[in-house]
Amino acid sequence: ALLSACANVASTNNELVENRGADKDRWWDALPRAEWAAFERVPQESDWFEVYRVADDVFAIYEPGQFEEVISFLVVGSERALLFDTGLGVGDIRAVVDSLTDRDVVVLNSHTHYDHTGGNHQFGNILAVDTPYSRAHESGTPPVELAEFVGPGWVWKAFPAGFDASTYRIRPYAVTKRVADGDVIDLGGRRLEVVTVPGHAPDALCLLDRDRRLLFTGDTFYPASLYTHLEGSDFDAYRRSAARLAALETDVDWLLTAHNVPRVAATYLGRLSAAFEAIASGRADYVIADGHREYDFGEFSVIVATSGSE
Repeated sequence: ALLSACANVASTNNELVENRGADKDRWWDALPRAEWAAFERVPQESDWFEVYRVADDVFAIYEPGQFEEVISFLVVGSERALLFDTGLGVGDIRAVVDSLTDRDVVVLNSHTHYDHTGGNHQFGNILAVDTPYSRAHESGTPPVELAEFVGPGWVWKAFPAGFDASTYRIRPYAVTKRVADGDVIDLGGRRLEVVTVPGHAPDALCLLDRDRRLLFTGDTFYPASLYTHLEGSDFDAYRRSAARLAALETDVDWLLTAHNVPRVAATYLGRLSAAFEAIASGRADYVIADGHREYDFGEFSVIVATSGSE
């Protein structure tokens, strides 16, 4: 359990984007993010997606038109390719993938929140960990649970032709194989190791490319507000996962993150764990944002449910 902190308890409430931390309205004013300029952009027919080559045979598929600014990663091996997350399902991510590789594609989700599984139904080979949370999401998510995320304040860009926000849903998909912590996915000349990191979601995982010193972090780390307050989130599990990842810091150079920017230095792994320890020990200050505690650590923050931090 968390200890209470000596904190700045100023209250910050958002009007349009709620439950996502302080100062999130007009989030699009931060775009375009300068970090993307470091990478080669790959032209696409759809304006909804931006695609960048961020490492050898690694493509970041970015959706900057919606608040999540979600990034899916296509990793191409000599025999097959792996798509780490499938985005919002607003645009046709299958067409994007087909434009980038002719290899057979297997999908693995960093976790099963809506903004990472939207295109799953377009693929026939899907890997997943075996948790009740994962299995519950395989049947999809209806429009009533998603309407907010394609509504005012959450989207600034024109939707693709044919997309109807009123019927937006996550379609059911079929998992073809279960994976577990420590499993290695061989793409041919490229091996990706599954590292389970529950906390943000019960089924959260990272992918470790030891040979190229890369860690695909999903939502466990990116340089913005990190969520431990959502349904299914668990602060204590997240804290343990952060400590586990900190032990990998010397094994990787770069973190490939699932939101906002595609790549940050691996030194954030130690900082992430230190942040969780500071919160747990009561040494970190916070503000109240949308009824939750938000702890600011500079380039990132951690949001903790008030009911779980007393």
